[in-house]
Amino acid sequence: MADINQNHTYTKARYFKCALQVNPAGYIKYRGQQPLLSEDDYNQQLLHVALESGVEVIGLADHGSVDSIEKMRTLFAGNGIVVFPGFEIASSEKTHFVCLFDEDKTSQELERILGRLDLLDPEGGVLPTNLTAIQLIDKINEIGGFIFSAHSTNDDGVLKRRMNHIWQHKGLLAAQIPGSIDDLKGVEGDFYRKAFLNKDVNYRREREMAAINAADVAMPDDIKCDSASCLIKMTQPCFASFKQAFLDAASRVRLNSDKPENFASAIKRVHVVGGYLDGVDIEPSEHLNAVIGGRGTGKSTLLECIRFAFDLKPFGKAAKMQHDAILRSNLGNERGLVEVTVRSAAMHGRIFTVSRKYGNQPVVMDEDGNVSPYKPKDLLPGIELYGQNEIYEMTRDTQSRNKLIERFLEGEQEQFDTTIAKILTTLGENRDAIERALDQKSDIAAEVERLPKLLEQEKQFQNLGLDEKLKIIPKLEKEKQLNERGNEEALRIKEAIETLQDSLPETIFLSDASLENLPHANLLKQQREILDSVRTALVANRSNREAKVCSAETQ
Repeated sequence: MADINQNHTYTKARYFKCALQVNPAGYIKYRGQQPLLSEDDYNQQLLHVALESGVEVIGLADHGSVDSIEKMRTLFAGNGIVVFPGFEIASSEKTHFVCLFDEDKTSQELERILGRLDLLDPEGGVLPTNLTAIQLIDKINEIGGFIFSAHSTNDDGVLKRRMNHIWQHKGLLAAQIPGSIDDLKGVEGDFYRKAFLNKDVNYRREREMAAINAADVAMPDDIKCDSASCLIKMTQPCFASFKQAFLDAASRVRLNSDKPENFASAIKRVHVVGGYLDGVDIEPSEHLNAVIGGRGTGKSTLLECIRFAFDLKPFGKAAKMQHDAILRSNLGNERGLVEVTVRSAAMHGRIFTVSRKYGNQPVVMDEDGNVSPYKPKDLLPGIELYGQNEIYEMTRDTQSRNKLIERFLEGEQEQFDTTIAKILTTLGENRDAIERALDQKSDIAAEVERLPKLLEQEKQFQNLGLDEKLKIIPKLEKEKQLNERGNEEALRIKEAIETLQDSLPETIFLSDASLENLPHANLLKQQREILDSVRTALVANRSNREAKVCSAETQ
């Protein structure tokens, strides 16, 4: 185990499991208990559990003491686990912090650092330093160490004590919590969670605080707990990379609870046997990869080897000629072999190796080395591979260009024409509305330009006294309305007289001939006489009425 890790060459960034608050055997006395294991037994058991749990980096952090660092560091480093020596310390406000330093820092150097922090008495390691938290953070950063807030949500933590000025200090990059950030939801009015999410205005930071799990490890089995470790992405597990990770914590610092089961497809290895490229062995990163190099350094050759192994056809005649030429010159003369190891999401994360010898068809093998019935495209459905020149050619071909773009479009492509037509109609309507608005704006602007002239005319009218004279206009208008109403009344009288004339009773229907032999003829003759008398009276007054109306009109 030790030789493998010590001789390992780190070529890509990955997540390392880090337990950053590991205590020596004597730490249990701090809790008022007697050690159950000797120092050597404790160290051996802790090493065994750490290796079993996949811990690759530990931070030693006894309370104000560095006495046990050398033994533990020698043992762990000899077994491939990187050790960052350090200590836990309380500021003058009794707020706790963990301070870690370079893996090569000796115990003597750390003792001198404790002295610079006003901790000169080895027996007083659990007592607060005379330095404030701000002074302590500045001093540790000045020395070149790394400091994080321990137990930030506990009684001796920076958040629990509501010390926003410490929380906002740019030199403090990380704070320890017992679980996930989501576990803090609703606790103390959701205060802790909002602080870590940078949503509390009183605790807002320029760079969000990194949340880490680093619970006190007092017994070997404590290191098994997810809350005792976190994941730090580094190219190599060293203190320089560790500190750099916290400058981009959003992408490089994760909790164990944040790590999902990963079935994403990936190329894990490209290996060439025989031919010009014999011995080439490439292990891409689990994350973003980029092949960078000048002309002729082999970028296209690597791509064509992967294409060859997966039996993918180039696009276009020129790309096909280039593909064949590269394979012929690099693999053809000695019938070279290309092996590509992949993780297949379609196969639930299983590992397969696709191998192809020049002149043969590809062969798929499973993790146990057995030939699989699957084909390369079964492992990575939908895989496409293009060179730079191919993409250029495809962009000049309408169908190919559309095919490239369709992968980024959601929904049915057939609906796109309808959607585009609706959008164009809406844009046309918006254009017309904007033009109308611009016309209205021009009209309003013209009216506004007339305003100074109108104001000047108003002043002139006021000087001439026209405003006083114009006050009579509403009265004249009212008189006009009353006069029209009087004329209307006279007209109605005239019309009423004409209607009355047309309505005078006619008694022809009560003539003697009509009443002859009727039993009550006398009564009906009386009615005729009454109606005739009314008619006679009205006719007699007709001239007088008409004269009255005519006189009224004249007046």
